Amino acid sequence: MRTVLVTGPGGAGRTTLAAATALAGARQGARALLLTTESGACETVLGTPLGAERPTAIAPGLHARRIDPGDRFRREFLAFQERAGAALDLLGAAPLDEDELTELPGAEDFALLQALRTEHASDDWDLVVVDMPSAAETIRLLALPAQVRRYLRRLLPPERQAARALRPVLAQLAGVPMPAQKLYDAAGRWETELAAVQQAIDDPGTSVRLVTEAGPVAAANLRSIRAGLALHGRRTDGVVVNRLLPTGSADPFLAALSGSQQTALKALREEFPDVPVHEVPHLGRDPQGVAELDELIGGPDGGIGIPAPAAADRRDPWTVEDRLATDGILVWRVPLPGAERRGLGLVRRGDEIVVTVGRFRRIRTLPSALRRCSVSGAGLRDGVLEIRFTPDPDLWPKSD
Repeated sequence: MRTVLVTGPGGAGRTTLAAATALAGARQGARALLLTTESGACETVLGTPLGAERPTAIAPGLHARRIDPGDRFRREFLAFQERAGAALDLLGAAPLDEDELTELPGAEDFALLQALRTEHASDDWDLVVVDMPSAAETIRLLALPAQVRRYLRRLLPPERQAARALRPVLAQLAGVPMPAQKLYDAAGRWETELAAVQQAIDDPGTSVRLVTEAGPVAAANLRSIRAGLALHGRRTDGVVVNRLLPTGSADPFLAALSGSQQTALKALREEFPDVPVHEVPHLGRDPQGVAELDELIGGPDGGIGIPAPAAADRRDPWTVEDRLATDGILVWRVPLPGAERRGLGLVRRGDEIVVTVGRFRRIRTLPSALRRCSVSGAGLRDGVLEIRFTPDPDLWPKSD
């Protein structure tokens, strides 16, 4: 199964191109599903109202579903309220009714991740296309499951559950209350859910597609976005350049605009030499309906293209190179295409390392071999950050 996450700078037309990408897959014979939270915009593009409960048929092979964060929030909150009913009664709290609940900030992100996880686990589709938020929000959203799992492991380490039978004794000895079993049970449920979402995001068949317009700063904007995606191990399968004007116009104004776009298009191809760059024409209007989306994708052959699934390689792209015999160091290689030296940051905190690329940050636990080393330097070369580690006897295990 292929999962394509469509994102890009705001206003570049990512909702339209997400719909076109899903249609291109259906035209190539795939059972395709489009997921979106942009209900109004997507319904206008598809020319069909969308349901939240089940997918709506749009064209042969193509379905679409609207993600309703408010509905999910209400169901989750009411379920929590029911589980906590006894405690709420003791506190004298008045339960909330369904019709007075409105979703909190962040509910849309969790609803989108849950929908992605659900559809990834099903056998109903060959292709799932997700109309994601803007690029910076998408990077943070895709990093969210791993970050929350890290917080849970720090606050409620799983190994402490082994001593749950001793908690009453430990509470008496320590003189302080110990975490209740329900807290660990809740953490276990969260861990299971987050792990399933993480599996969908990390699957070799999941990739990110960037949508942009051909403007003077397009290449620079996408450079930082690509670096942020790479920092979190996300694969970019293509760049879609939207609203391209025809070349060779006799009108000086249109000719100048087209020339500027072609210059930007050339810069994008140079910035992404290893990634397909798809050109999408400007229709002179906002596309509405399947027939006009067909014009964008190049007709029945699907000019936007759906790449084949990546090889099932689940190896960590952050690899350790052993140079102990020659240079006395180990090198942790971190692929960061698009990263620039001036935006890089590197901090070690115990057994973890914090890597910052522009406005994006990731915390990784050091491999066991590197925990007994000190950081002796780092450098960025050809889109790869090389972190050098030197064995440090002070960090080696001490014998009694």
